[in-house]
Amino acid sequence: MDWLNAIVQGTLLGGLYALFAAGLSLIFGVMRLVNIAHGDLIVLAAYLGLTVTTATGLHPLLALLIVVPTMGVIGYVLQRQLLNQTLGDDLLPPLLVTFGLSVILQNALLEFYTADPQKMDAGALETASFAVGSLTLGVLPVLTFGVAVLVIWGLQWTFYHTAIGRAFRAVSDNQDIAQLMGLNRRHVFGLAMALALGVTAIAGILLGIRTSFDPSIGGGRLIFGFEAVIIGGLGNLWGTLAGGVILGVAQTVGAKIDPGWQILAGHLAFLFILAVRPNGLFPRIDA
Repeated sequence: MDWLNAIVQGTLLGGLYALFAAGLSLIFGVMRLVNIAHGDLIVLAAYLGLTVTTATGLHPLLALLIVVPTMGVIGYVLQRQLLNQTLGDDLLPPLLVTFGLSVILQNALLEFYTADPQKMDAGALETASFAVGSLTLGVLPVLTFGVAVLVIWGLQWTFYHTAIGRAFRAVSDNQDIAQLMGLNRRHVFGLAMALALGVTAIAGILLGIRTSFDPSIGGGRLIFGFEAVIIGGLGNLWGTLAGGVILGVAQTVGAKIDPGWQILAGHLAFLFILAVRPNGLFPRIDA
């Protein structure tokens, strides 16, 4: 039963990792952009949530109503004013620019919020739990996993059943032809980044409720997100959820064997899958 509990808890943890990874998967799928600053943007969203809850007294989940559109605007402006200028056949410019953005974000957060760990207060939600047979599940992890499934379903539905989704797929398949057909690819890329950072805002708020955070943790969240994306298959949103679950289960099982193996077990699972399936378990397919 202890092993079953470890697997269930790892699955629920995988929901948070999937939220870390969903934005990465989205922007890579649309514009082939690898965003090194993604983890720091998650932390930025957590700090924005902290600021909103402190200033207004809102519950962190209600703060999403402010933080999600704010991060969406930041994403659109960032893409239109900076990242669009770096896109092209060479992958190095966006990597360098987003690396620089990561450094700037870390230092700006350090300046405004100091290095002291912070945490959002979600009240009874943090400790609430319920029993399923002989297992005890936390309400927050279950909620996080449910939100991850809903977000990924929503992104998938947007991609294949809406006009903006068709625009995303068109510029992803062939930017030049899409431009000739009347699509403004710079605007489409901006909308994609806005959507990705909206998802990042959800991940940041749930991270801030679940655990403490400080300006230096963005790199670790980025690694977890990358590993989930690559395990699942680049550009495959449901694969991203599967990748997050595999990573979460590997970590909790590793921690069950030895507490010091938690992070290492996740990395080893990632390396094993990468060696066996270099394109990930579920390479991108069109629905």
